[in-house]
Amino acid sequence: MHNLSIQLPDDVFATLRKDPEELAQEMRIAAAVKWYELGEISQGKAAEISGLNRAEFINALVRYKVSPLQYTAEELIDELADAN
Repeated sequence: MHNLSIQLPDDVFATLRKDPEELAQEMRIAAAVKWYELGEISQGKAAEISGLNRAEFINALVRYKVSPLQYTAEELIDELADAN
């Protein structure tokens, strides 16, 4: 595993009312949610990146208003056609 270091303004922790550990965890979750939403990573990989289990990650998706089901209209039509 690799470590990533970023610099943030000193007041960001007070503004967001989070200590550095909480903010780092929230940033991992936010990045994983966005990458999942963009279709760049799977739900399982996003859960791993975020440090959450699958159920917790799905709850994070709901909190960020991102659908846990990532299907295009065409994929959904194909899936429904295969179900018949």
